[in-house]
Amino acid sequence: MLLLLPPTSLAALPRHDPVPGGVAVIDLGPEDHPPAVRYGEKRVLVLPRDGRWYAVVGLGLQEKPGPRTLEVRVEGGTPRRVTFEIGHREYETQRLTLKNRRMVNPYKKDLDRIARERKRILSALRHWQERPLSDLTFFRPAEGPLSSRFGLRRYFNDQPRKPHSGLDIAAPRGTPVVAPLDGTVIEAGDFFFNGRTLFLDHGQGLVTMYCHLEEMSVRPGDRVRAGEPIGRVGSSGRVTGPHLHWSVSLNGVMVNPELFLDAE
Repeated sequence: MLLLLPPTSLAALPRHDPVPGGVAVIDLGPEDHPPAVRYGEKRVLVLPRDGRWYAVVGLGLQEKPGPRTLEVRVEGGTPRRVTFEIGHREYETQRLTLKNRRMVNPYKKDLDRIARERKRILSALRHWQERPLSDLTFFRPAEGPLSSRFGLRRYFNDQPRKPHSGLDIAAPRGTPVVAPLDGTVIEAGDFFFNGRTLFLDHGQGLVTMYCHLEEMSVRPGDRVRAGEPIGRVGSSGRVTGPHLHWSVSLNGVMVNPELFLDAE
């Protein structure tokens, strides 16, 4: 059960963009207690605003357009269903050339390492912490132009790979990286593709990931405040140059980080 949190008129919500890779912000109406919401088998983040409760639902890139349903339960109340619609989104194509062919076609020993690391990564991205949230106003994690946006259909050396699951911020090596929101470091390591990477848990299935770092200034178990430095931009892992790859996972799926920078 989530802790009761008094509704506030100051809460910022991410931009409502109910498409594959987007976020659906669903008005659940006024309630005396925080609703418990599920999307399929997954728990969903809820927070109050202006005396009402809102569900903030992450929609994976694999979603298809069409109607969807949330299951809403409130202490002492009758379970109900809330429907919403997922729209269509076509993402652009990006072609990248890597000199290190091993980063495109890994060796057998690399594949074993990648499989082990994938379990750690998925465990972190799907982590759930019961924590009341009152605001989703994000700091930008690093200063610099956006070099690759979320959702791009990617080709490495003309070979198709998974869509881009984050937002790339081009910045010189050593540029500070800060936490966009209060959170806890739940995982850190040097991964084959992602390089030096940190994971922050912000509560209720909202997890952020920071890849290709030059250095990490925090470690698992550390609590960080919004705007606090957590590392520096680098070029570790599979990269074409220094940059920060920043991902946002919501109820276990990657969503467009820009929706949280546009919080209203």
